[in-house]
This record gives sequence, C-alpha cells and structure tokens, in this order.
Amino acid sequence: MNAIDPRPVYALATEQAAALIATVRADQLDSPTPCAEFDVRTLLGHIVGGTLRIAVVGEGGDGLAVRPFAEGVGDDEWPAAYDEVRVRVLKAWESDARLEAPVRVPWGEVPGRAALSGYVMELVTHTWDLSESLGRPHQLDPEPAEFALAVARRVLPDPERDADTPFASVVPAPEGADAHGRLAAWLGREPLVRA
Repeated sequence: MNAIDPRPVYALATEQAAALIATVRADQLDSPTPCAEFDVRTLLGHIVGGTLRIAVVGEGGDGLAVRPFAEGVGDDEWPAAYDEVRVRVLKAWESDARLEAPVRVPWGEVPGRAALSGYVMELVTHTWDLSESLGRPHQLDPEPAEFALAVARRVLPDPERDADTPFASVVPAPEGADAHGRLAAWLGREPLVRA
C-alpha cells in the first residue's frame, strides 16, 4: 500500500459522490438506506461530516474533534455542502508530505496515506449506500470500489466483526456483484429490497 497514492482515487470517489448527491430530491430524504440506522438525510449528513473530518485531518487539525455528521444543512443545500468540503479535502491533501505524516483518526494514529485510504473506503461505501437508496440512478465507476475493497480486506480481514467495529460482519455478495456490490458485502451491507 505504501506505493499507492490514494489521492487520485479519493478525488475520483468525491466526483462520483458529488454527482450522485446532486440527484437527491427532497422527497427522497426520508427514504431508507442499506445502513439501517440512517435515512438518506442522515446518510448525507454523515458523508458531509466525515468528509469535513478528513479535511481537518489533512489540514493538520484534530479530526476527532469534528462530529462526523453535518447539521443545519437545508434539504436543497446538500450538493453545495458536499462540494465545499470535498474541495477542502483535496486542497488539504495536496502536499506529498501529508501522506507520510502521522495523523489521528478514529481507528488510531496512522500515516496520512493510510488515513486517506480508509476514508476512500468509507466514502465509496456510503456512495453505494446512497445509490441503493436512490434506485441506482448512475452507473458507479468500479475503480474507487476496487481500491476500497482492497483496503477493506486488508484492514478488516476477519469476516466476523464485533459491535465496536463500524462495519458489520461479511455477508454473501449477490451473484454477479460488481466491485461496489462486493465491497458492500464485505462490509456487511445488503442491497435494499425493492417492492
């Protein structure tokens, strides 16, 4: 992993997330997501809040002081709120030195490269969650998902997970699942059942 620069794939993942967030309609905000405790509005708040957290980490601040849920965002303000924080992340991580500097994230003190790679995994996973919630309006790019799946398998190698792990135990991937579907299954998510 040390040879891989996560910044290009993170940038691609943010573009994909931004395009999807731009499609969310007000009447979808209360819809369920594959993450049972989140509706679409809460998921958007977590995507924006988590992105702000990794921006602050990249800026050299205390990301753990940032609540990973954005509040006070109007129903029609999610695309702008996300664009603002994603631009901030990309700027914060421009320096190559940031990749090697130790940073604190929820899972410990790690090199910046590992922290940003973990946030690629989180963003791509939540992008899949959102896509499922919205009825899959866009074809998702497999590149960020393949990267995120490799990270997930490395950092969460045990298929059985306890309550302290933010992702559930592995579930079987659906037959013919793409990279996003395999990532979701590795992180304990299942596609929404549509009536």
